[in-house]
Amino acid sequence: MTTEAAPNQSTLQTTEFAITRRLEFDAGHRIPDHRSLCRHVHGHRYVLELTLVGVLDQTPGSPERGMVMDFGDVKRIAWDQLVSRWDHALLVWNEDPIAEAIAAVLPDHRTVRLDVIPTAENLARIAFTTLAPHFHTRYGRHLRLARVRLFETPNCWADYPLEIGTH
Repeated sequence: MTTEAAPNQSTLQTTEFAITRRLEFDAGHRIPDHRSLCRHVHGHRYVLELTLVGVLDQTPGSPERGMVMDFGDVKRIAWDQLVSRWDHALLVWNEDPIAEAIAAVLPDHRTVRLDVIPTAENLARIAFTTLAPHFHTRYGRHLRLARVRLFETPNCWADYPLEIGTH
């Protein structure tokens, strides 16, 4: 049996780590002016990856000791602040003619109206700007949301922001 030497405590207090939590949800959308089938209402099994950066909690007795943040808390915050609204909803651009049509014909339909076309890029940016403030000061360790990666399909995704660590 070997024993690993413990890192210097001052190093642990300043070394940043990145953690990533994946969440999945189902939603429909359309890209009104797209030249292919994406102009039609269709759905995806979206995968949302949230990458957070921060230092480890070193508080004696803390349930998060040795962690940047508990993965369960990452999921809870993301679900409460965003995913619960998007899951099994139609994400539609306010200027898309179907937005009004759906509201008139199906007033109780689970529809999320957006100020932008619901492309993977725009949805990733909305997810980032919505969730970042909820992680920013968590635990007082300068925890921050560094990147959102939104998979529209297993082979296609958008990252926001482009560079990890710019926010």
